Amino acid sequence: MFHRTITCDESQARHRADLMALLAERCSRPRYAFMMLSLLADIARADGSAGPVVARGASRIPLRDWLCEALSPLADKDSRRQALASRAARDLKASGAWPDDPELAARCLEEEVKLRVLTSGKTNVSRTVSELVRAGLLKRYYQGYWVDHENRGAQRQAIYTLAGAARLLLRSPGPAVQPTSGSLPSGSGQLQLL
Repeated sequence: MFHRTITCDESQARHRADLMALLAERCSRPRYAFMMLSLLADIARADGSAGPVVARGASRIPLRDWLCEALSPLADKDSRRQALASRAARDLKASGAWPDDPELAARCLEEEVKLRVLTSGKTNVSRTVSELVRAGLLKRYYQGYWVDHENRGAQRQAIYTLAGAARLLLRSPGPAVQPTSGSLPSGSGQLQLL
């Protein structure tokens, strides 16, 4: 058999290993935290910041919602998803919202499960961001209508900036994501930050 030798920058590999050790020490879900940092690095601007919204085609979604949607496939194989579907079906039936048509009922259940997964995903994202901020790997601030409002969620959107050892995940300076096709107008890339 032929084996290919993969070369890498030794200091970058050491820094990445140090980052993983720090995540394992400081985060309750280190793999989830690393995936989140990697997603943020993929869409971050040159200064390491991402948000407050991510453009996906013609739509714009808040950064936290985008992260939640990007990480939600992790819940698809989770054994808890089946229990969630059972609870959702029971709740829909108890509320009288369960349709008689089996196909419509399946779609209704799918939408309810998706909504519940996204709701719990937002909690997971917020919890992980708080752990990353405490670990010194992420900085968080808010931008929006009520800048100095005591309630951080008052019509304001989060901006996350990679800090400390997490900055090594940044790809290269310049725009975070380029348009995917030459036929797209300037500024209409799939995940371009605004």
